[in-house]
Amino acid sequence: MSANEITIKAGNHRIYQCQNDRKIALIDKIISENEKLDILVVCSTDVAALRESLESKTVRVVEDRELVKDKEMKCEFLIGYDMPIKAIVYMARVSRASQKAVMLLNESEQRLLHSIETLLGRAIKQEALEGFMYAVEAKKEEDPKKRKPLTKAQISEIAKKRHEDATVDKPKKEYSDKPKRDFRDSKGSSDDRWAKKKKEENKYLGKDENGKAIFSGKSGDRNHRHDGTPRGKFDAPKAGGKRINIKARKPKDD
Repeated sequence: MSANEITIKAGNHRIYQCQNDRKIALIDKIISENEKLDILVVCSTDVAALRESLESKTVRVVEDRELVKDKEMKCEFLIGYDMPIKAIVYMARVSRASQKAVMLLNESEQRLLHSIETLLGRAIKQEALEGFMYAVEAKKEEDPKKRKPLTKAQISEIAKKRHEDATVDKPKKEYSDKPKRDFRDSKGSSDDRWAKKKKEENKYLGKDENGKAIFSGKSGDRNHRHDGTPRGKFDAPKAGGKRINIKARKPKDD
């Protein structure tokens, strides 16, 4: 039989979920409930502080290094105060117990349990005692609307369908014979602000105190003369250009 082989039954080997500041109180409770058994408390560091904190002064309290050195150290009930440094060290702890073994783990130590269970070849039963367990966050329910990741087969099927849809000739769009919208109201006037509006004729209204012509529109002098009369579209120049008389030359006789 190997020195680190566990001989206790699986039902007598378990883990207590415990807050870090409640571990001492839980160990005192376990010791008081199992006074008739030979109990051994093991920790990874600071064994003196742990021994001083316990109510019972007759229970043996040792460190992992001391336990590993002393091959003959045995007990009936082993209590692990914390998580050992290595999984093989935990196996050495539990192999010294002949009847029961428990380990007190807080929430952060639970994450390191995987290596121990892998070496052991099975999951260790866990138990939460009222008043000692740490708060466990409720597992968030999955949103039913959340899209699940697609498999490779589903991705291939979607890509194939998209390719088929892209290559198939689409029917030409049929234009509706629906008449265009009429923006005129019941009176026949148009409410469309973009509709072309008829411009009113620009009228000459007179002159101001400075003698400048006033008009009803904004055209001003551009489309009217200073006297108020409208300009023609193509007004001829007042003074004609210089005339040039060109006489035709007679052809020379050969």
